[in-house]
This record gives sequence, structure tokens and C-alpha cells, in this order.
Amino acid sequence: MEQLPCGRWLRLVSSLGMGQRAWEVTLDGERGRLAWSDPRPPRRGDENCFVPTSEIIAVEETELNKKQRNSGKWQKMGKPHAFTVYYVKKARNHRWRCSDVTFWCADEHLCNQWIQALKELLEMQKSRPKQLLVYINPYGGKRQGKRIYEQKVAPLFSLASISTDVVITEHANHAKDNLFEVNINKYDGVVCVGGDGMFSEVMHGLIGRMQKDSGIDQNNPKAPLVQCNIRIGIIPAGSTDCICYSTIGISDPVTSALHIIVGDCQPLDVCSVHHNNTFLKYCVSLLGYGFYGDVLKDSEKKRWMGPMRYDYSGFKTFLTHHYYEGTISFQPAKHTLGSPRDKYTCRTGCYICKKSEQQLAQQRKQCGLKHEEEEWKIIKGKFLAINAVNMRCACPRSPKGLSPAAHLADGSADLILVRKCSRLDFLRYLVRHTNQDDQFDFSFVDVHRVKSFQFTSKLSEDNESNVTDMGKKRFGQFCRDHPACCCNIANSTWNCDGETLESSAVEVRVHCQLVKLFARGIEETCKDEAASRQSSVEQLTVDIVPPMGRRKNESSRNLSKYAF
Repeated sequence: MEQLPCGRWLRLVSSLGMGQRAWEVTLDGERGRLAWSDPRPPRRGDENCFVPTSEIIAVEETELNKKQRNSGKWQKMGKPHAFTVYYVKKARNHRWRCSDVTFWCADEHLCNQWIQALKELLEMQKSRPKQLLVYINPYGGKRQGKRIYEQKVAPLFSLASISTDVVITEHANHAKDNLFEVNINKYDGVVCVGGDGMFSEVMHGLIGRMQKDSGIDQNNPKAPLVQCNIRIGIIPAGSTDCICYSTIGISDPVTSALHIIVGDCQPLDVCSVHHNNTFLKYCVSLLGYGFYGDVLKDSEKKRWMGPMRYDYSGFKTFLTHHYYEGTISFQPAKHTLGSPRDKYTCRTGCYICKKSEQQLAQQRKQCGLKHEEEEWKIIKGKFLAINAVNMRCACPRSPKGLSPAAHLADGSADLILVRKCSRLDFLRYLVRHTNQDDQFDFSFVDVHRVKSFQFTSKLSEDNESNVTDMGKKRFGQFCRDHPACCCNIANSTWNCDGETLESSAVEVRVHCQLVKLFARGIEETCKDEAASRQSSVEQLTVDIVPPMGRRKNESSRNLSKYAF
């Protein structure tokens, strides 16, 4: 056994048994990893194994069974001493599993030394939660939330020595109301077991509680909201689980539980939605008007059909082919480095998100409230769909999502405008969500990266002339490329993260990194993806960086450094 001090870190090197063989086991605190290798000359197919200490779940002293003790070298020992290390094992398609490895030795002191060293390293992982508040929706999805938590998640939390307070929700907004009453400061995070609706309820409760405690009026659409420092964990048990899929890469309860245990942290942008200075909802994935709003509104009448209602309502809405007339005005997100068409996807440790958040903070510090008066662009026309997304909105049926290059935490949303077109063209657009073709490569589709926008339907404009007058005074002349139309003046419904908003006239603002999740974004999984990412960054450097003027060379160096 070799023990070397490395500053405040510890390095242990010992020959320990694993199975019927001796392995050289190294605990390197400075590099943050536990490794084991066969000291014998390498043979074809042999592999050295290691696991980052940040992904070790727990370590326990182990009592070996009689079969192990009576075989091979065990017979020559009095009483072997062993310990088991539980760790994260990464599988295909971003799936994580809890794996374990057991080491043994004849020296009890050496065994205890290894257990103590590993536990000390785990104690140094300050981002890991110790106490969690868990909300379970027993009615969401296939009504499996309680079973999923008890059978798949609770044992892992127990293994990792995480204490939990569990609340089974009994009615709508139960979790939201409860979050206004509990002593939230005693918890390291809040976990929701359910679908996207359950996450939305917990998010509204946390954000609302934080603004209430800070004296922020949520009805003021221009109010700077206070960030939530308490992380939210999502255990998927719903129908689609879009948010979980877009932030982890898979909808799997065990994978999500392990992200919570290791203490991952992923900031997330949130949109606030207002109508006439009245707060309506927060949104983190899809805010859709027209097609997606009509699908949701029709599907709510057919809940008895289960998840199949979305397919039925989607097909029905496609056949009706309704379009809606209105005015959309928006502020371009000039602080972001990327664009919706650059094909640079948001990944773990995303450079775009980090840099965009820094530039937005610097912009606000320099300009103060003046940034509210930045240039607005305005478009009038007939629209089949108006979609604003804070993330890709990916799911198994649509792996790329609605906007493949949307970022989780860059302080912007991708505003997708699908103007009136033939039913065949609209079908072609929808189909491209399921394949690798560019879904924005149509003459009737526009996409803009924005930090705020407003929408007023033609019917609302006629009924509220003061809104139009204010718009003309504030935004100037309307864009000539999209003249007003006078055909259909009916209103659709806004689909806000799977919930309907009856007010067609809305004001939407993106709040950069308002909440944090127990996630790390979607990790790269193979060399091909890494090569694709490098290519995307190089293209981003060419297309995006030059307009930044004096920062061109500095930003180019940063992007190139990140690419490699």
C-alpha cells in the first residue's frame, strides 16, 4: 500500500483483491478518480477501469458470502475484509445505471483506511443534496408515479444517504400551494415525480415563493425576477416528459435520480407571460399559438382517450388547417453568440450559454434600463403557428425538437413563425421535425432569436385600439414584407407548457437562468458528435463572430479553444 500526500488531497495505491485476482487500485484525489487495473502484462481485450469520484454514489463495508470465502485464496485467510463502491455507469443513449465493484484484502486497517478515504472524498462533494422535498403526482401519465418512486428512486436516495420528505399530491396546484408554506430553506432541492405539468407546478411554486419573499411584484412584466437557488429534480413519470428529455437526453427515472444524487446543476431560462399587466404563467419549453394551441384545446376535451388524444387532436387540427391573423413584435437577442440556424446544439458546459449570460449581464450593467428601449421589429400577417421555445423541445418522436439549436440558458427564446401556406407544405414542415432535414428551410417559415415579444390578434386589435396605437407609437412603421390581411379574425389558444391560456394578446419576456435543475445538459456520446460539434463551432466562428467588431479576434480564439 502506498499513501502519498498531495496538498489537501489524498492518493492511495494498494493491491486489492477483486473476484479471484489481485488488482492495483488507485484513489487519486488530485485528479478526482478511482481506478483499478490488472498489474499483470496486458493481454488482448484487457481494459483498465476508472470512475470519477464525482460519480461515486456511496461506499459501504461489505460482508462476503460463504461461497466467496470458501473459494480460492479465501481459504488461506482468517477473515477477509471487503468494501463495495457504488458508482454511475454510463450506457447508451444517455442512460445511467448504478453499478458496483467490491474490493477485499486481509488487512482490516487497510480496508478501513480505504473506506474512510472514499467517504472523505464524498463529503467534499458540496453540491450533493442531503435533504430533499419530494412531490409525487399519482395521477399523471400512466398513474405510475408512486410506484416508480418507491421501487426505482427511493432505494437509490437511501443508498446515497439522502433524507426525503415525501408529499403525495391530492389535487391540482397542491405542490404549488405547499411550497408557499413549507420551510424551504431546510431543503437542498425539490424533486417532482410526474410529467411536464408536475414540473410546471413545482416551478411556479418555487419562483412565486422566491419573488414573494423578495418583495417582487410578478404582475409587473418588466420586473427583474430573483433567481431561485434551490434546484429542481425531475423524475419522469408523465406522457411526454419533454423537459427531462431536453435537459438530460433521456426520459428514465433511474438516470434522473442519479443526476440528483451526484448534485448536477443546469441553469434554465424561463419566460414570463403577461396580459394587460397581469401575470399569467411561466414557461420553460413551448409557448405555442395556432396549431399547437388548437391541438391542446381539442385534446383537453378527450382526456378519456389517454395519450392517444394528442395524435387524434393533432390529425383533426391538421385537417381543419386554421390560420390566425395578428401582429407580432419582438426584441432581437443581440447578446447571444448563436442563431437558430447555426446547427450548434446545446451540450454539457455549453460555451454559448455561458458567454451569452455574461454578455447579457454586462449589457444590463452598462445600459441599465435603457436596454428596454432597444429596437423592436414588428410583423403582421396570417399565421398557422406561432411558437416560442426556450429549449429544443425534443422527445422520442422528435429527437431534434422544434428548434434543434435552441439553448437552455442563453437568455433567449427562438420565435418560430409559420405563415399561411398550403396543407401539403405545412405537412412537409411537420414531417421535418422527425428527420434530419432543416425544418426552417421553407419560404413560409421564419425563425428569430429574441429576448422578449408581444402578440396581438386581429380581433384584439379591433377591440383594443389603444394597443395598436401604442404599438405604432413605440415601434414605428410595420414591416412592408408582411402586410396586414383581413380574412380570418378568430382567436386561437396559447399552449403554455401543456396548459391553455385563453388570452390571445400576450407579452412575453425571457429571464436568463431563473431556475436550476439537477441536470448537466446533454452529454456528447461519441467521436462523430464531437466532430460535428467542432464543425458547428467553426461555422459559428465564421458566421456569428465577425459582426461583434473589436471583440472578433478575442471571441474567435475563445470559440476555437472550446472546439478543441
